[in-house]
Amino acid sequence: MAKQEIPTTLSPELFEHLQGEQLVLLGTVDAATKAPSINAISWVKSLSDEKIRFTVTNNSRIVTNIQDNPNVVLTVVGLETVYSINGKANILEFAMEGVPLKLAKIEVDIEHVFESMFWGAKIVQEPVYEKTYNEKKAKELDVQVYKALMK
Repeated sequence: MAKQEIPTTLSPELFEHLQGEQLVLLGTVDAATKAPSINAISWVKSLSDEKIRFTVTNNSRIVTNIQDNPNVVLTVVGLETVYSINGKANILEFAMEGVPLKLAKIEVDIEHVFESMFWGAKIVQEPVYEKTYNEKKAKELDVQVYKALMK
């Protein structure tokens, strides 16, 4: 049986999917317990087919976890399936300029992209969320964050 090639970059469709605001699950290794840790994040964007950037508050446990162990998994539900994107994370900035919050800019160098949906099924509805704070301020903040994230 031939060994299946595992993609090491985002497909054009997955790259495009990660241009919009998506709910992404981020897996890290907890710095204190060494146990798996999963967090939901939304300020995520594909920079290229080899790199993804995201941001979280700089006092987040995620930052500590990445400093201790840069191995991460980004789980994306979309395009009728589930993707697990493995890579190494690097903290580019601990406080992004031009943003009123103290946000860390993190870049992931993609190592593997797995389609991890169980066999014989497809996603028929992607996760949807809504922000529960001031809609106008949320949009303004999103513009500031994405602009700083992609610098």
